[in-house]
Amino acid sequence: MKYVFLIFFMTLLPQYAGKSLRRDDPKTFEDIKNEIAGYTDIAKAIIDLAVHGKAQNRSYGRLAVFADTIGPRLSGSKNLDAAIKYMFSALQEDGLENVHLEPVKVPHWERGEEFAMMLEPRNHSIAILGLGSSVATPPEGITAEVIVVASFEELHKRAQEAKGKIVVYNEPFINYGETVRYRSQGAVEAAKVGAVASLIRSIASFSIHSPHTGWQNYQPDVPRIPTACISVEDAEMMSRMSFWGTKIVVHLKMGAKTYPDSPSFNIVAEIVGSKYPEQV
Repeated sequence: MKYVFLIFFMTLLPQYAGKSLRRDDPKTFEDIKNEIAGYTDIAKAIIDLAVHGKAQNRSYGRLAVFADTIGPRLSGSKNLDAAIKYMFSALQEDGLENVHLEPVKVPHWERGEEFAMMLEPRNHSIAILGLGSSVATPPEGITAEVIVVASFEELHKRAQEAKGKIVVYNEPFINYGETVRYRSQGAVEAAKVGAVASLIRSIASFSIHSPHTGWQNYQPDVPRIPTACISVEDAEMMSRMSFWGTKIVVHLKMGAKTYPDSPSFNIVAEIVGSKYPEQV
């Protein structure tokens, strides 16, 4: 692991040292080690600023402002506009250079009112959050039997069972990068076998009855079905019920809507170097 890190660090050195480290440079390992060691004081100064200096907890403080006073910052939302204004001012106050806004069009999707209720084998309110870009259910909602699967492979093996049902994915959490495909592709794979909606176990190692949402993608040649995430606990519960052979019926209602792209901004700021100010 040390060698991998060293190689990665070596690729960064030319950007900061103003020196070339081409593969044909006649540098020994000792030369490279000494050059890296020369950055010790600079690295320590950056660490001290973030951990002990005036930047201590600044990132957490800003995150608290976003979470507490601005709230969710969905693309195209008024909350995002507020977050952009806040960050624009913060970067100026921090003394960064050339702070400016670049106009850009961004997707505008709104979740709308939504809820899910288990009707069989008992009444149980299911915590859901619609996945980004999901379509809505019909105004009266969707009431259908549930099929629980742990993988796409299982879904396609049970394709005949899934037709006309709500697919619940209770996929095991391996890591975010690998498991997130169930969120991004879950609705498409469920629609391919004729499902009417899909509910995805939150892509997280655990939850406290708290759904974890994110964006998902449709495919042009596949019907678009409503899709939302549910908590780990509810996914596990329905999986146990399914294992026992219990019939599960869920009523799902989602008012999601996609609007034309909205005007927004990229926030750009620079730290201009003192030695090579013309370089990016």
